[in-house]
Amino acid sequence: MTAVLRSWLYVPGHRADRITKALSCGADAVVVDLEDAVPPEQKATARAGARAALEARRGDHPQLWVRINDPGGRWGEADLDALAGSGVSGLRIPRAEDPELIRQVAERAGVPLQLLIESAAGLLRAAELAAAHPLVSGVGLGEADLAADLRLRSDSGLGWARGCVVVAARSAGLPPPVQSVWTAVDDLDGLRASSERGRALGFLGRSVIHPRQVPVVHEVFTPSDAEIAAANEVLRAAESAAAGGETAFIDATGGFVDPAVVERARVVLAVAAEHDRSQNPPHQRGER
Repeated sequence: MTAVLRSWLYVPGHRADRITKALSCGADAVVVDLEDAVPPEQKATARAGARAALEARRGDHPQLWVRINDPGGRWGEADLDALAGSGVSGLRIPRAEDPELIRQVAERAGVPLQLLIESAAGLLRAAELAAAHPLVSGVGLGEADLAADLRLRSDSGLGWARGCVVVAARSAGLPPPVQSVWTAVDDLDGLRASSERGRALGFLGRSVIHPRQVPVVHEVFTPSDAEIAAANEVLRAAESAAAGGETAFIDATGGFVDPAVVERARVVLAVAAEHDRSQNPPHQRGER
């Protein structure tokens, strides 16, 4: 199955020391940033830092992605040139608005792309962007930029936009989107509450900007023991019902179970299996 990544840790590309630390902090993916975190005069240094990290990399965990600059802007072309043949796990593409430009980037890069929707124009074309090319592996929001473009006083007005990007991703057959960053690094309670809301809205995983945020994000986006037990019970009951020729039934707790409920249970167990092999359920191991 495709890896389920819960945490995406941004690190500035021009800070080689931070890249090294980020790769050992336990995040599921590290995103070397060539864009917002890098001053204009440091762009070349950041490209070299990303390339050096990719060349020195051993193994495939954590995944190592790069957020390039706007491919239609001043530095995007040089970023793509620098990363050609580098073995990068994938690219994050900021300011995604034009499906044709995304197709051109995909053909040129030849690696998975995550698209960051950061403007009203991009949001209106979210479904087109999500389906622009087979190498588009995800879409998400750049919430700070989007809120600024929409003239919102805070990101609290983005609930509808979050729902829109979830629908766009799933309509294109993509995984649930990754939630945008929580910028108050010291407010871990706020991070937790925000992440729980994101999970309830249909997001899976979150971008983070500091290693101390990683454990909270992992806890929120990894199914709990209770969720795993409930999902296993749904599958057991569904197997029993199927043996009797039923696809919809009332379970032992009085709850209605149909194929949609069963599918949600399978998703819970797939995420749990990916991140805690000790809790890999019998259904996933082929045991009976």
